[in-house]
Amino acid sequence: MYPNPLKQKIRDGQLVLGTSLPAHDNGITSALAPCSADFIWIDQEHSAYGPADLGMIPILLRQQAKAPVVRVPWNDPAQIKKAYDAGAVGVMVPQVDNVAAVKQAIKYAKYPPLGERGISPYWVGPAQEDYINVIKTANDETVLILQMESQEHYEQVDEILAIDGFDVLFVGPMDLSASLGVTGDVQNPKVQKIIEEMPRRAEGSGKIMGTILFSPDEVRQKIDWGYRFLIFGNPIQFGVEFVNEQFADFRKQAK
Repeated sequence: MYPNPLKQKIRDGQLVLGTSLPAHDNGITSALAPCSADFIWIDQEHSAYGPADLGMIPILLRQQAKAPVVRVPWNDPAQIKKAYDAGAVGVMVPQVDNVAAVKQAIKYAKYPPLGERGISPYWVGPAQEDYINVIKTANDETVLILQMESQEHYEQVDEILAIDGFDVLFVGPMDLSASLGVTGDVQNPKVQKIIEEMPRRAEGSGKIMGTILFSPDEVRQKIDWGYRFLIFGNPIQFGVEFVNEQFADFRKQAK
């Protein structure tokens, strides 16, 4: 369970694949055990869930050898700290629009001397891990993912990529489309041009590029573009689609 290999995979430039947790529920989390995802994405920005709803979910995922990645609601020290303390391997911070915000997120996410995160990872006890070892190695194990969701960020991206302390720059297509004046049109050439360009901009920075997708063809396209950290839909969505397809075939057969 510890350390989770997610950070090493990122450092090695491997393709890292994740899918979304549909609900903050231990049963659903346990049902994901056969899933071969490298990480499970737990969204707390656009859902009604908060830190208390994480419960044992990050520990269950660590026991499945999958990295829990929590998207917090904002670039807030309390939210970031609580996500890591609950057992998150990775924390994703939305709307990190400029150099100053990047430096804040790093300060909130790292233990001294790299940052100012307070020290008390409560997940370690229930998981029966070595408390002191986790504290001493947390900066090396945990992953920080920062979202590029605005034109302001894009205009500062070279300076941002040069900053040490984070691992993944994650393009948020929907908010980026809004910032570019084409709200909701993520396939607009303005949006796709930036998305296609970003892996080249990140070369040599030690960072990898990520994004979220719902179509297998789009995933394949982004892999060809150089993306190495990808969130692909959620298992319930794809399971329902599969069941509906089979039901349609069964009903045709019965006519």
